[in-house]
Order: sequence, then structure tokens, then C-alpha cells
Amino acid sequence: MDKSIISLQNVSPVFAPRIFSQPINWTIKEGEHWAVVGQNGAGKSRLIDIVMGKTALRSGEIQCVDNLKISEIAKYVAFTNIYTFVDVSRSYYQQRWNTGDQQTAPFVRDVFARADAEEGLIDKLLPLFGVDKCLGKRINMLSSGELRKTLLVLSLLSKPRVLIVDNPYIGLDAKSRGALSEMFESLAHLDKVQIVSVVSTPSDLPPITTHVLPIKDGCLLPSRSREDFLKDEDFIGSLFGKKFPDIAFPSENESSAPDFKNVLIFNNVRIKYGERTILENLNWTLCRGEKWLLQGDNGSGKSTLLSLIFCDNPQSYANDITLFDRRRGVGQSIWEVKSRIGFVSPELTTYYRKNITCLEVVASGFFDTIGSPRSSNARQRAAARQWLRLFGIEHLQEISFLNVSTGERQLVLLARAFVKEPDLLIMDEPLHGLDVSHKIRVNELISSYCSPQKSLIYVTHYDDEIPPIINYRMKLEKRG
Repeated sequence: MDKSIISLQNVSPVFAPRIFSQPINWTIKEGEHWAVVGQNGAGKSRLIDIVMGKTALRSGEIQCVDNLKISEIAKYVAFTNIYTFVDVSRSYYQQRWNTGDQQTAPFVRDVFARADAEEGLIDKLLPLFGVDKCLGKRINMLSSGELRKTLLVLSLLSKPRVLIVDNPYIGLDAKSRGALSEMFESLAHLDKVQIVSVVSTPSDLPPITTHVLPIKDGCLLPSRSREDFLKDEDFIGSLFGKKFPDIAFPSENESSAPDFKNVLIFNNVRIKYGERTILENLNWTLCRGEKWLLQGDNGSGKSTLLSLIFCDNPQSYANDITLFDRRRGVGQSIWEVKSRIGFVSPELTTYYRKNITCLEVVASGFFDTIGSPRSSNARQRAAARQWLRLFGIEHLQEISFLNVSTGERQLVLLARAFVKEPDLLIMDEPLHGLDVSHKIRVNELISSYCSPQKSLIYVTHYDDEIPPIINYRMKLEKRG
């Protein structure tokens, strides 16, 4: 009989009435590689919290092989793990662009130097993902993809028996996604590591997966093989099916003529940090109403470019940049520019850590703040509720932002980007961690919102996520 590695037996967590209505039974046996699959908010993250011992149990027990503790055999990798080596109290999402403030975060090489790993393992793993090229960067200077790869390597240094990865492929370019799949295969065959992935869309099931555990509305459904799961289109449709309200924006008013012709003009823009040049001689004009796709490998400078547009990067003042027909630094404040832009990005998702309600998070979009230092008025709160409804998450409005799942946070921040009905949407990997139905819904909302007068910059590593309204493309090449 195959040996059980982790076994949950009749487990009921203390919050069972709200999430899991039935006791949880799940066993991971030796040699098995699982994928936990379901919609955003289905209970995937809660289940992993239970497995990792982060939640008190009302009843039942969790057993590990050889009577070991779960912390001795399993490692969990999520994008929010940045907080394990960055001082949250002193960090903020624009810090990456502010040269003086960057110094509080450690270098990647120092993080690995402090790691407790067997001899030669670090040298073996770093080149596999190209993390060796990041050693001279500070942690908060990594792109979202580079950070994700760094977190994966760090988690592998302890040689866990079970590696649990939250949405393993999001934020990775095509080359890195292929490398991750190959690494999972190598770990399984050479190091006997078992992979448990937590995914929100069937297309992200790692090839190594042997068993799929579907979750719907807090209920663990019967497991099945990866092959059987992917072949059963009716079941996948029932697992991810969701009805959304008709699209009707809070304000359909475009009666006033826009007061600008060009959203942005970049003339020979150059961005450099120390000896590393990120952007060189970049020229770009984006006219009102244009919809652009911005692409490039991890670390090619996409986030740096967007930080110049959203006025988070002080180096914009040292460059010839015009936003909404006005030269940067001449008679236009940062807040005037931001008021015209709706913005979402992996960095914002990572650093938005406020214990306020989801409704307050959406309303903070009116003020372009993280948190809600100003009191929103009744009209603004009504608009925030309407956008939550359009994204299918109105039931979250009174729940703390920190108590919803990763995918639900992404949806809340997307609603925040739309709430002030901006002239320009900057959607930097907007479908991060979203399930099938919500991916479709988000792109429907983007396409419907971006009328002839509205402009869009859209970033993704997945060709099948590109909305049909895109009519211009630009690809950045990684330098050095």
C-alpha cells in the first residue's frame, strides 16, 4: 500500500460554518502530485491554510508521515511571501522606483547567503531560473516574475518533501513557465519532491499533476486524474460557471469633450539604476482612444515603463515625458495625472495590505491612495458598490480586504481601478490568479469600458488573455 504523506481526517476548522460545511478528508500519498482547483473564493486558500497548520481545528486531525510536523515536510510558496524578507512597516509599492528608499531591502545575494542549504544546491538551482542574474539586485527591485522565481528557489533549498505552490505559472514569461514545468519533473524524479499546486484555471495544471482535487463553494468534490479532469468539459463548466449582471456602468456620461489629444509622448527616455540600464532611447506616442499591448520577458522593464506613466518613478522628471498633453514637471501635479488613470499591477496587489473593508479599498480609487484616509461620500460609495457588483463580488463589500482570497483581492483592486472612470486604464497582468469565468468577465468589462475616447495599456504573458480591442503592440527587450 502507498504510504500516506499528509492526511486530513474529518477535519473541521473553527470557521467551518462560513467556508466548509462538511468535514474535510484528503490524503496525499507517496508519489502523488496534486492540483487543488476551483473558482476564486471557493476555499482553496483556506484549505491550504488548514494543511499548513495556520488555522485552529474544531475537530479532526492532520497526520504527517513518520509523525513529523507539517513544517518539517512541507513548504508553501505564495507571491505574498515577499513579507518574509522585507520589512513591511518600512516598505511601500513605489519604493522600487525611489533610489534612496531602495536601500532598506536586502540584496538577493544576501538572502541566499543566509539560507541554510546543502553544499552545491544553491549553485544548482540559481541558473535553472536565471536567478543568478538577479543576485546584484535588491529584493524590492525585482520584477514580479523575477520575485516569483526567487521565492521558488528559496523554498526548494530546504528540500521539502511536499512543495505547495499558489498559482505557480502566473507572472512568468513563456520560457520561465516551461522551465518551471521541467523543474517540477526533475524534483519529482531526482529529489522525490511532491508538488501540490493551487490553481484557478484548468490551463494552469502542471503537466506533472497526477490527481486533481476540485473545490466548489467550500465543498471538496471527488478527486480525479488530470487526464479525466481535462477531458470532462461539462464538469469544468459546472465548476467554473458563474452568472454576472448585465454590464451597465455607474456613469455612462461622455458628453464633455476630452481636453487632450495625446495620452503620452516619450522622447528618448532613458532609465538607469547604478550600472544597469533598464530603458534606453525609448520613443512612444499613445494617442487618445488607442489600445496598446505591452509585452516583454521578465525583467525587460515593463513595470519601470508603467511607473513613469503613473508618476511613481522620480526619474520621469529627468526625461522628456508628456502626459495628457502636458510636460512632466510643468504645471501638473502627480495627483492630477493619477486622477486620469486607473491602475492595477502585481506590485500593487502585493503591497496593498490594509485591514479595511473591500468597499473602502474600491472607494480609495477616487483618491489614488493605499487605504482610505479620506471619507468617501455617498455617491462614491454607491459607485464602489456598483463596480463590486459588476465584477461579481458585491458579497465581499463589508469583509476585510485581508480576509479574502488572493484572486478576490485582485478583483477588488480591479474594481478600484475602474471606480473613478478614468481616461486611461493601465492593466498590468490584470488576470493574475483569476478563475476562468472571472478572466472572461474582466476582459469583457475592459473591452466595454474602453470606448473610442478611452485608452488602454494591457500587459500579459499569455496570448489567450489579450482582449480583442487591442490595436497596437510594443515589446520590450531585456537588456543585459
